[in-house]
Amino acid sequence: MHTGATREGAMKPTARQLLRWSGLAAVVAGVIFAGIQPIHPPDFLASVTTQAWAVIMPLKTLMCLLFLIGIAGLYFRQLGNVGWVGFLGFVCLTLSWWLQTGFVFAEALIVPVLATAAPQFIDSFLGIVNGVPGEMDIGALPAVYGVVGILYMLGGLLLGIATFRAGVLPRAPAALLAAASLLTPLAALLPHEIQRYAAIPVGLALAWLGLALWLERDAQSATPELHLQTSPPSMPG
Repeated sequence: MHTGATREGAMKPTARQLLRWSGLAAVVAGVIFAGIQPIHPPDFLASVTTQAWAVIMPLKTLMCLLFLIGIAGLYFRQLGNVGWVGFLGFVCLTLSWWLQTGFVFAEALIVPVLATAAPQFIDSFLGIVNGVPGEMDIGALPAVYGVVGILYMLGGLLLGIATFRAGVLPRAPAALLAAASLLTPLAALLPHEIQRYAAIPVGLALAWLGLALWLERDAQSATPELHLQTSPPSMPG
């Protein structure tokens, strides 16, 4: 009985193992985010039934889910060190990718099906992204997508600043994340086909932070006492 209990205990994931795997999730998501930008199909009706769309959109859906895991790991690794700034950044960035997952899921599985049956709707839906308004009223979707962008910028900026100040993870990618997020609105001044390249530094920064978390092997320092965190996060000194 003792041997069985020991074996069962050895099979249970520890907080350190979960954090390291969340780091790997951030690496994969960040690499996908940066890597797909140069090859992303145009966000127009003619693209949604192409092979490129059929490959890229499911990959983006996976990317969004991995980002949710990876961002959580990056935050909880620094819990107690990043304060309210880090907490707000974590919440904003998580909400951004959570909402973005819904849009990407629709692009992957719904948009191609409706491309022939409801082309006006698809034109209007893709107009949220490509900046060319469609003829159909699609309700609150454009406003929600605007919120996604605001949360994405604020989340990256705040989490980057808090991570830089905390010094738990490398400061260079934290600074890159904050700077790239802060400059994201300037991408609106660029032609649409170039705008998405602004995502590359953000993807690389999150992948870099995730890699640092994945490679971390200090058993004591890499394991936050999650079960003891009962009070609100405090500001770092």
